[in-house]
Amino acid sequence: MTKPAIGFIGLGLMGSAMAQRLQTLDYQLNVIANRSRANVDAAVARGATEFKTCRELAEASDVVMLCVDTSASVEARMRGADGVIAGLSDGMTVIDFGTSLPASTRELGAEVSAAGADYMDAPLGRTPAHAVDGLLNIMGAGEKAVFDRVKPVLDDLGENVFHLGPLGAGHTVKLINNFFAMTVASSMSEAFAMADLASVDRQTLYDVMSAGPLHSGVMDFVKGYAVDGNPNLLEFAIKNGRKDIGYYSTMADDAGVPSLMSQSAKQAMSIALTQGRGDQMIPQMVDFFADMFASQKTK
Repeated sequence: MTKPAIGFIGLGLMGSAMAQRLQTLDYQLNVIANRSRANVDAAVARGATEFKTCRELAEASDVVMLCVDTSASVEARMRGADGVIAGLSDGMTVIDFGTSLPASTRELGAEVSAAGADYMDAPLGRTPAHAVDGLLNIMGAGEKAVFDRVKPVLDDLGENVFHLGPLGAGHTVKLINNFFAMTVASSMSEAFAMADLASVDRQTLYDVMSAGPLHSGVMDFVKGYAVDGNPNLLEFAIKNGRKDIGYYSTMADDAGVPSLMSQSAKQAMSIALTQGRGDQMIPQMVDFFADMFASQKTK
């Protein structure tokens, strides 16, 4: 079967890795400059075609993929005279691989449907390194027939490809997933900082905690920095963690319920942002807690 032409918007760390994977598998790739000129140039050097507007990119594609940072960014690229929706036609599919608000996703889905095309949310798990090898976890949602139609493409990008239900279900699950990850990472970061305060060796703390049921991948990611000095086992910036846990809190508000457990992690990351730590990786929240304890310790 002929492979669909792919229009890709958002060539950041994850998006550029996904684009590289698609090009390795001989997909026709259409791209547009978003923030990273270097990644666009690299894709073009590998044979991608660059377009100036999202509308033109959509008109030249069968499937449009977005991998951008916020719901506002998705909406900005989808709407307007030069947006993706203006370039859609019958039978096309748009996939949002980012982490967006489910309510925004459903609103855009209705607008895409009115243009004769189909919309899916398909947020991602794992890292850019996994993306290069086609080993992502993909949380697809939308009409099952649409999912089945694009699944061969998703299978080229992901090792574990799920269909989670109607439009918005993917983003809902991703926000719950990231809420849990960010609260655990923040708690483990504070645990290491508290160990410092109590003159307990970080490696010793990890050895004890990881020997029991608390052991997890997130614990290992934080330990990778706290003990081994490598912040990149979890290549996820503090600013993105704060955004996602904020979205989770908003989702809870939209459902009319309070999210108690997200508040501490959200507050800690908010303060970290005001201190200029936003571009640091989540495991570096260890430094945030250690510095806070050092500045507030009662003498």
